[in-house]
Amino acid sequence: MAHAANAHANHCKPASGLATFAPVMKNENPVSAPHSTEPRHSSGLKATVVVVNWNGGAFLERCLTALMAQTVNPHEIILLDNGSSDGSVEIVRRFPSVRVMALDQNTGFARGNNLASDAALQESEWIALINPDAFAEPRWLEALLAAAESHAGFDVFGSKLVNASNPSILDGAGDAYHASGLVWRVGHGTLAPTSSACEHEVFSPCAAAALYRRDALRKIGGFDEDYFCYVEDVDLGFRLRLAGYRCLYVPQSVAHHVGSGTTGGQHSDFAVYHGHRNLVWTFVKNMPGFLLWLLLPLHVLLNLASIIWFASLGRGGVILRAKRDALLGLPKTWRKRQYIQETRVASIGEIWRQLDKRILTTRLSRRAP
Repeated sequence: MAHAANAHANHCKPASGLATFAPVMKNENPVSAPHSTEPRHSSGLKATVVVVNWNGGAFLERCLTALMAQTVNPHEIILLDNGSSDGSVEIVRRFPSVRVMALDQNTGFARGNNLASDAALQESEWIALINPDAFAEPRWLEALLAAAESHAGFDVFGSKLVNASNPSILDGAGDAYHASGLVWRVGHGTLAPTSSACEHEVFSPCAAAALYRRDALRKIGGFDEDYFCYVEDVDLGFRLRLAGYRCLYVPQSVAHHVGSGTTGGQHSDFAVYHGHRNLVWTFVKNMPGFLLWLLLPLHVLLNLASIIWFASLGRGGVILRAKRDALLGLPKTWRKRQYIQETRVASIGEIWRQLDKRILTTRLSRRAP
């Protein structure tokens, strides 16, 4: 999952397995979440928090303990386990308030989130996503819901992600989409601002920690399950924007993120394959009208540069496989494009204004998936 703030909001605050629905039973010696020192607040909005897990046992206890300590209680917490073999479900059993959906195989991040979101309690107007390797600060959910209450013109909200090992380093401040089709997390690897930042519009949120209006997800069909994982959140954000929804970055909502904690790291063959295959599908499927043809040469150049770069690192096999499979999937991608563009609400000018159009640099290239 990878990822420029262009337009700013007016308001600025200072600083295929079968699913089995298994209710979690109390263990004899459950590990209770520590009592939060933060005061509890109420919110008129109800949010289901979804955690999609695959062999994330090394992170789950910290992730769920942080959710138990939120200053605003989630309406419910659903953990969807994608056929983990590391005892993840047993770890979750120490948190009796968490509802488990256990699958018998790994169906991917995209399908896992769709299944859990569909199963959320009907009263939940909002779906908050957080990765098992992301650890929410106590006011994480409170800040997201406060922003949702304050900004009626926005339906998607992204959190501030900091490096879990070094919180002074920013992991991401929303997702950017370049005119070439390159995606990255804004500010990734830079020093996190020490002063309070302003809320502002971004292209899309990183789904490692984000809040979505449930009706908006339903309207566009949720995540594209063909993606499996990586760039699926940018694709979702692009389709939401095409449907007329906007995304606000909420820096007061903070999560500490390991990043690719269960997939071998962001530079693994798994990440490179899915990220670079899905880049092509996202561009072809979503880029509206004549922008597709105007920017296509730049997109082709990006893909050629990626092949040359990874081949020079001795990884030509994985990048060529990614691009081959991207091309093989284009007929299906084009059929999806036809529906997306027929139902598009946002104008071409609105999308153009949200694209990052800076000249590509080595710095940006290093932030590709």
